[in-house]
Amino acid sequence: MLSDPIADMLTRIRNATRTFKETVDIPASKFKEQLAHLLVKEGFVTAVERVRDDGMKFDVLRVTLRYGVKREQVIKHIERISRPGRRAYVSHENLPRIQRGLGLAVVSTSKGLLADRDARKEGVGGEVVCVLW
Repeated sequence: MLSDPIADMLTRIRNATRTFKETVDIPASKFKEQLAHLLVKEGFVTAVERVRDDGMKFDVLRVTLRYGVKREQVIKHIERISRPGRRAYVSHENLPRIQRGLGLAVVSTSKGLLADRDARKEGVGGEVVCVLW
């Protein structure tokens, strides 16, 4: 049993990008699907789809990874910030700026999952789920 499924998702993406896989399959949940769609919106991955094949007992998210022109990694660093044992909540004034605004901090707010810059515009804080650049 996994105690932190979000950390498992991020680890699967990290491992797949380091071995230059085209896609990675992740056990599906609504939160993970929202997170994957946010990564697509921000340009870190190409596509995400919810798949259920005949032999599977549960849905999986098939995430298509993105690489640069010379096959360099788009996701150079991905890290879980708020963990089950140590939650990290911030107000909108204290939202982190990752790599001087070039990176992304994913924030779980009352308005859903938002990028740090969108949460700043909306004026909402929340739980910092992960950061990546």
